[in-house]
Amino acid sequence: MNRHQRPNIVLIMTDQQRADFTAAAGFPLDTMPFIDSLAARGTRFTRAYTPMPTCAPARCSLFSGRWPHASRVRENWGINAIRRTTDLPETLRAQGYALWLAGKNHSYLRREELDACASYMHTGSLNVERSAQEEAFDRYLDGLDHGVATEPAPFPVDCQLPARIVRDAISMVDTHDAAQPFFLWLSFPEPHNPYQVPEPYFSLFDEQTMPEPATTAADGAAKGPKWRWMQTLIEEKRPGYREQWRRYRANYCGMLRLIDDQLRRFAQHLESQGLLDNTLFVFVSDHGDYAGDYGLQRKGVGLPETLVRVPMVWAGPGVEAGVVRDDHVSLADIFPTLAEMVGAPIPYGVQGRSLQPMLAGEAYPADEFRSVYAELGFGGLPYGEDERPELHFDYAGPSFDELNTVTQSGKVKMVRWGRWKLVYDSLGQGELYDLEADPYELTNLWDDTAHAAQRAALTEELLRWTIRTEDDLPTAKYLPKQAEHGWYRPG
Repeated sequence: MNRHQRPNIVLIMTDQQRADFTAAAGFPLDTMPFIDSLAARGTRFTRAYTPMPTCAPARCSLFSGRWPHASRVRENWGINAIRRTTDLPETLRAQGYALWLAGKNHSYLRREELDACASYMHTGSLNVERSAQEEAFDRYLDGLDHGVATEPAPFPVDCQLPARIVRDAISMVDTHDAAQPFFLWLSFPEPHNPYQVPEPYFSLFDEQTMPEPATTAADGAAKGPKWRWMQTLIEEKRPGYREQWRRYRANYCGMLRLIDDQLRRFAQHLESQGLLDNTLFVFVSDHGDYAGDYGLQRKGVGLPETLVRVPMVWAGPGVEAGVVRDDHVSLADIFPTLAEMVGAPIPYGVQGRSLQPMLAGEAYPADEFRSVYAELGFGGLPYGEDERPELHFDYAGPSFDELNTVTQSGKVKMVRWGRWKLVYDSLGQGELYDLEADPYELTNLWDDTAHAAQRAALTEELLRWTIRTEDDLPTAKYLPKQAEHGWYRPG
């Protein structure tokens, strides 16, 4: 491919977005019509997964193409531990791309490695000049203490972070040399907490008609000690939080629509500049949100589908239109896919699999994508339900961090294969679910002798993934044989 033919790439990432909260995914409310229209013009994956349902590990896996136990980033505070080979930004830089970030980073990428960077977090901008009104809005965000706002945000839409992030992205486009292709990481801190939104979005989705959570607090409590510990933690810090689920979900849906409208605005600007047809869009989230299921908010415990399954849409040059796929794919697959789409080799040490032939409608080994793997935990033994470790520094005070010493302790691994899902932890405790019959993983079939064959097959599949994702770095004397496209099952 000639460099001048290489598409611009816009990697759109939301933070903490469930895969099942759009109309195209079967949700009864139309939260993201633009993204659904983008999916109709491209390829949507119904079984896309995060390598770990935690912000920094997921983002580091995306850019390195490596699962967290190989990248060494297994908690939000561990980005400096990154172990990688040549990554996605470096690969694109070598192919002549300009590199931009507009929005949330929370990865090992550094501002000085980018050609343009407008950085934001959940309570405002980090390196972008603000108007007095924007400063006041950021203070408002901070004052919400990551909770659920019960009234519309008392600021205009222009103050909201998605609007400011898209404004900065448009500025990058308009001041750029059009002869050079660009890679833009358009990264929204929402719909992550704090859950707030202004009018007209606050009233757009009536809280009284919100679809109810499919699971209850009792369902969550039955799933084990960490789940009960988390419920207790939230109730201690936010008494009565479970009664907020209608407003919580309504705000969450409103935040999705606000993001969607800003993405439409950005795409329309690209079209006005004659750039839309040569721009490849990739839309994903780093992980999901309980959104009231299991009596929980945010994330933090376990590997349920509500957290590990994420939206994934590809649209633009090199992508078949109007395709919905149920192949099992991962955020770790994005780097090798983009590398092949721009004609670059996949570096040794990248563990993800290229989706490029699949996206182009070419032949590919379906068996390679029959399953997908994810993990959770920073190591050691899991803490017990009644323990309050001193290292849990975020427990005291008016706020809490759901990603804490207790909920993240130990190690848990999962594999999804067709309708089946297996979860296994470092103490030898297993879970087996039939997701067609039990999509919210309430009936553990691990000890059911009638499902011994499924348990054995998925245990073997998890072992295969665990071996496959062992760290291959560094290399020394010997020449490793690389898998073409990152496929271990080519035939």
